[in-house]
Amino acid sequence: MTLRDRHNRQLKEMAALRLDVQRLEQERGSVAQSRERIEGELEELAAQIDGLETEIAAESDRFERLDAELAERQQRAEELQFELEEAEAVLTVRREALRQQERESQEAAFAVRGLEAAIERFDALIDQGQAMALQAAAERESLVVRLQQLSDAAAQQALQAALERRASAEQALSEARQRLDELTQSLRGRDEQRLLAERDQEPLRQRVTELQLKEQAARLSREQFALQLAEAQVDAGAEQALYEGHEQLPRPSWLQGEVTRLVSAIAALGPLNLAALDELAQASERKGFLDEQSADLNEAIATLEDAIRKIDRETRELLQQTYDSVNRHFGMLFPQLFGGGEARLILTGDEILDAGIQVMAQPPGKRNSSIHLMSGGEKALTAIALVFALFQLNPAPFCLLDEVDAPLDDANTERYVEMVRRMSDQTQFLFITHNKIAMELAQQLIGVTMQERGVSRIVAVDLEAAARMAEAA
Repeated sequence: MTLRDRHNRQLKEMAALRLDVQRLEQERGSVAQSRERIEGELEELAAQIDGLETEIAAESDRFERLDAELAERQQRAEELQFELEEAEAVLTVRREALRQQERESQEAAFAVRGLEAAIERFDALIDQGQAMALQAAAERESLVVRLQQLSDAAAQQALQAALERRASAEQALSEARQRLDELTQSLRGRDEQRLLAERDQEPLRQRVTELQLKEQAARLSREQFALQLAEAQVDAGAEQALYEGHEQLPRPSWLQGEVTRLVSAIAALGPLNLAALDELAQASERKGFLDEQSADLNEAIATLEDAIRKIDRETRELLQQTYDSVNRHFGMLFPQLFGGGEARLILTGDEILDAGIQVMAQPPGKRNSSIHLMSGGEKALTAIALVFALFQLNPAPFCLLDEVDAPLDDANTERYVEMVRRMSDQTQFLFITHNKIAMELAQQLIGVTMQERGVSRIVAVDLEAAARMAEAA
């Protein structure tokens, strides 16, 4: 069995050497091709450099010419900018003058409208004056005609009669004035008597006014008290009972105090809510509706709590089974990878649904310690054991491992490779590695080479086919 393994190993080494030889020959051919290509590219670059130098010289001349044109255009642009600023200043002045002229034109238009209205008024006045002048001329003509018709004798007789009437009127006026003086003296005496009588009647008038005010106040108080009794819905019997306990009628001040006391007592009872019965019915109906909703909610809460308890129970059982299975496989795989020792998973809480998990590992020859106190290789092996324990629980069709054997030495790598070989019956492993021991495990190698910078090439080798070819050779 050992010779067969050694033979297989030698065959693999021969296949690896042949691959190295093929790779070197391919690299030598590619290097020669690269050299020829680089020399051709250098010649092309030299020709391109000469052409570029010529173009640079031509572009330099063109740049100088364009620079001169740019300077001239910049100077012209500055001159145009200055002219533009002057034109804008002139335009601003002309715009201001135009605005002023527009304002003056509007004011002139307003003045013209005012003058036209005044002219219309004056025209109306002129027409009215002309009509009045025509009317006055007509009256003048009629008066002239009447004056011509009157005679001088008739005017003298009328004047004499008028003088006689004036004399009689003056005499009557003198008599009337004398009678007026007598009546004025009599009126003064009567006014003095009236003033004395009014002075004597003033205290009586004041007394009558006071009595009238008291009577009016009493009437208003009675009406007010009657209105208050009506508002308080006091019947006639209660009002009569109010008067029976007194020999005389109560004073208004006492009645007012009694009313105030009763009003305060009624106010202390609070307002009378006439809609209380309707509100009570609505509140009762609302309470029944809310009670039904509360019952539905309590039933839903109970259903949800039962579902939550059922889910928690099933989850707890499933999680406990998973934890026990993973912990058992982890405890079995850890010694196989380390060649001894023990490891287990520990819950950090009493409730498995809320608890965390801590990895405790004891490699051979070491005390119990947490995974945080282990070396890099030991951490890598512990993690591999835990991952493979999870794969034992629910094997996946594929497993990708990316250089997990990098921190491992040869002995640990062989144990890792052996475990991968055993588990490859259920899972296909794809792993990236630079370790030759791990490469010997593979049934097919896929190498990625870079013969040229930035260009990758894939080389695939089927080890079983290579072994058959070696045996046939």
